[in-house]
Amino acid sequence: MKMRDSGMPPEPYWRSFFEPTGILTRLGLHHAAGPVVDIGAGYGIFTLAAAHLTGQPVVAIDIEPALLDDLARRADAAGLGTVQTMLRDVAREGTGLPDRHADIVLVFNLLHCEHPVELLKEAARTLRPNGRVGILHWRSDVATPRGPDLSIRPRPEQCVAWLRDAGFDLAVPPALLPPYHFGLVGRVSAA
Repeated sequence: MKMRDSGMPPEPYWRSFFEPTGILTRLGLHHAAGPVVDIGAGYGIFTLAAAHLTGQPVVAIDIEPALLDDLARRADAAGLGTVQTMLRDVAREGTGLPDRHADIVLVFNLLHCEHPVELLKEAARTLRPNGRVGILHWRSDVATPRGPDLSIRPRPEQCVAWLRDAGFDLAVPPALLPPYHFGLVGRVSAA
């Protein structure tokens, strides 16, 4: 199932909106004590950056086979044998990963979906104690050249509430990631 109001533009255009290393570092997601999961990996710009930064295995999950095939080729070419791609409809089937598998789950540009708390609960299930979920989304307070319709974009305070509803504590409060995004991080409890 594709998320509502989703779709990928040509890759060079998409890449122009992000500085993945800087975003992961700013959110404190540049180090991990275990696997990283990138839900809705798309072109894999955050997958590859996470693999480089953390040195940990990274599971890139997406619903588009062609995007995953291209990502696997680019990971191999970069010598990143720790990147694994997984074709999966996370909205319908979950991640398919075991409980407490990952140290970090990336949920980037996805919380305009119809059931954001359910997606975050799946991330929580997948995370180890003290594991973190990173959220990145298009801002709703400024016009942007891409992104879902403004009417369905989450606001930072909504994301904080959804994190809490899904069982997370706020680890990194919402921060603007100019020019078009904001990000925040939740942490599952150690219990």
